[in-house]
Amino acid sequence: MRLMISFSALFLSVVLLQLSTGGVGPLDAISGIALDFTTSQIGLLGSAHFFGFFIGCWFAPRLMGSIGHSRAFAAFTATGAIGLLAHFLIIDPIAWAVMRVASGLCVAGCYTVVEAWLQAKVTNENRGRAMGTYRVVDMGASLAAQLVIGVLEPASYVSYNLLALLCCAALLPITLTKASQPATPSAPRLRPMLAVSRSPLAAAGVLVAALSAASFRMVGPVYGTEVGLATGQIAWFLAAFVLGGALAQYPVGWLADKFDRRWVLIWLSGAAVFSCMTTILIGGGNTTLVMMNATFFGLTSFPIYSVAAAHANDFATSEERVELSAALMFFFALGAIAAPLFASGLIQRFGPSALFMMIATGHVVLILFGLNRMRARPTVENRTRYIYAPRTSFTIGRLTRRQREAKPDVKSDENDTDAKPT
Repeated sequence: MRLMISFSALFLSVVLLQLSTGGVGPLDAISGIALDFTTSQIGLLGSAHFFGFFIGCWFAPRLMGSIGHSRAFAAFTATGAIGLLAHFLIIDPIAWAVMRVASGLCVAGCYTVVEAWLQAKVTNENRGRAMGTYRVVDMGASLAAQLVIGVLEPASYVSYNLLALLCCAALLPITLTKASQPATPSAPRLRPMLAVSRSPLAAAGVLVAALSAASFRMVGPVYGTEVGLATGQIAWFLAAFVLGGALAQYPVGWLADKFDRRWVLIWLSGAAVFSCMTTILIGGGNTTLVMMNATFFGLTSFPIYSVAAAHANDFATSEERVELSAALMFFFALGAIAAPLFASGLIQRFGPSALFMMIATGHVVLILFGLNRMRARPTVENRTRYIYAPRTSFTIGRLTRRQREAKPDVKSDENDTDAKPT
């Protein structure tokens, strides 16, 4: 019980952190529109966030090894708060992009500390409860963060000050807990080509997942404004996407454990293309349909990362799983850095529908590549368990490795054949 209470301090810090740093993305987009930033400049803010996220993923384990968990968490939280508070000292898109690098650094660093702490404290007896609670907390807080712009005034110092207060408040639970700090794990080696060598399709899948999620969450407010949604409606539009992703986890996991995961990726991408085309046709004319379609888009595109990660782990050894997780996160970060900037440029030139045309094109490429990979080699018979894989840090693989190695609850499809990776 005391152990679960110590976890509750970590989870409360995650909630406060998500509300703060998760809320700044949509708030920046709406504020940028109010301050007459160009669409490309708003996209730059989203790309800058993921650039900081990538730096944080790489740097955080090393800093944590030097100064410990609590001090590292405090340093990263302070970095995020500074980035939030500095917004209205300099109202300039380039300066704001630098501040968003700070917010991305904060997110990656803090999640690295939380996940390293969890990994050191969980046992076989409480691992399932701890990880299940962590996933619910993370997804729930992410959903709530999208609604922040519905209650905060755009381009207001007070709004950014409130987010900074939440960021600072995230310090309190983790620094005041009486639980002793765990030993610091070694930083995983970053070998990006490990993901490509184990599964080229998985590497492509996480790139497309980044294309979908990063462009939608960072540039989605611009799309909503262009098609006539009010600020409160844009908040629900973004939240519907996250809700769809949360609802998809169990049914998609069941399918990914029962059938060939390449077919699951292909059908998810096909459904995502359909959702994109429907969104383009609807525009902003029917708010109810817009929200329903955003939920469907989240349901079809959000689980692609987890399915791709499960497929890659099918071809990896137990010793490779931590580094493979870091390699997949590397490709996700690369795609997430490029997607908002590219999407915003397309919107500026071709209009709001270009956002979903770009996403649909990415999924069509993934479908064609998946079909080609199915001709290159068969899948494996003894597969790892599907789990929801958070895109939070390079160290998440430590938490999920043992869960992956448990056998799926359902048998593989009878068409699966045993094969070694080629």
